[in-house]
Amino acid sequence: MEPIRIDVATPSRAYALMLGDGVLDRLPRLLSDLQLPEQRFIVSSPLVWRLHGRRLARIAGAVEPILVPDGERFKQLQTVSRVYDALISANADRASTLITFGGGVIGDMAGFAAATYLRGIPLVHVPTTLLAQVDSSIGGKVGVNHALGKNLIGAFYQPHAVVIDPTVLTTLPRREFRAGLYEVIKYGMTSSPALFDRLARERTAIFGKDPGVLTAVIAESCRIKAAVVTADEKETGPRRVLNFGHTAGHALEAVTKYRRYRHGEAVAYGMLVAAQLASGRGALADRDRKALADLISSLGPLPAIADVSKGDVLDAMKHDKKMVAGRLHFVLPTAIGATTIVDDVTEKEMRAALGRVGFKK
Repeated sequence: MEPIRIDVATPSRAYALMLGDGVLDRLPRLLSDLQLPEQRFIVSSPLVWRLHGRRLARIAGAVEPILVPDGERFKQLQTVSRVYDALISANADRASTLITFGGGVIGDMAGFAAATYLRGIPLVHVPTTLLAQVDSSIGGKVGVNHALGKNLIGAFYQPHAVVIDPTVLTTLPRREFRAGLYEVIKYGMTSSPALFDRLARERTAIFGKDPGVLTAVIAESCRIKAAVVTADEKETGPRRVLNFGHTAGHALEAVTKYRRYRHGEAVAYGMLVAAQLASGRGALADRDRKALADLISSLGPLPAIADVSKGDVLDAMKHDKKMVAGRLHFVLPTAIGATTIVDDVTEKEMRAALGRVGFKK
């Protein structure tokens, strides 16, 4: 079957997302069709390269892949420097293409390297986790974490193409796959009641990686993300809706040193906190709050949070990049498929919501 094409048209660059089983094996032709520079460098992790590298090895010719450690705790400038070192040692110039081959962390770090090396070289994302396929590979956000907060150092740098092959998900551990589904829930909760319902209805087929069902879920998530990014590339307005669940989620990741929770798991907790806030304000019907909690719970257990301090999470939120003029902008759900953005959430409200979700006093 021909791959699904989804166009992302931003002011800085228009590009296509190609999605389909086996599309990875068409990558050489896709790169040639885009007339991207033939000096190609692949950035990946040792694990991903061991599992799937043979499918990409011929793309870079004799050039060895640049392998860097994966995981949120490695998403820092020191790791990006290893990419710079490899590019400089190989005499990479502006007639070079950088291909990211891995999950969201690899895409963010290598994308930041592409954005800043020689002030920008062509970039292609080939995401290998569900979370990266439905979310982080689309939209041009690249960057690294700081000890005081998530993604505080970065840039907007749109790729020249995104190539998504669901067949690489067959080797993805169940926990990682589940972490990606929490981001799909985000799209359903913010933008698509139909997608939300589909997750609940077809959960077994999705976990079974049924090709038709899984591809449809990925495609719908990508269409939502592409439409939002097209409307608001630099997150000055509508794109902020995609931060649903990320305010408390990023804080949870920061206070646990990026070692305990997968990004999607932290976002799941963040969505629960936002729903509790909205419910407490009377902005979200309790049946919708419960529907969200039930869907998250139905995917499997989340790592415990009972020993994580509410105070620590609140302190971490003060360093969130969504702070504007000292006020934290918070995405609250108002129904399944609808949200609002507020900037008047009080500490008392936050403490109460965190407590109801299960954080320590």
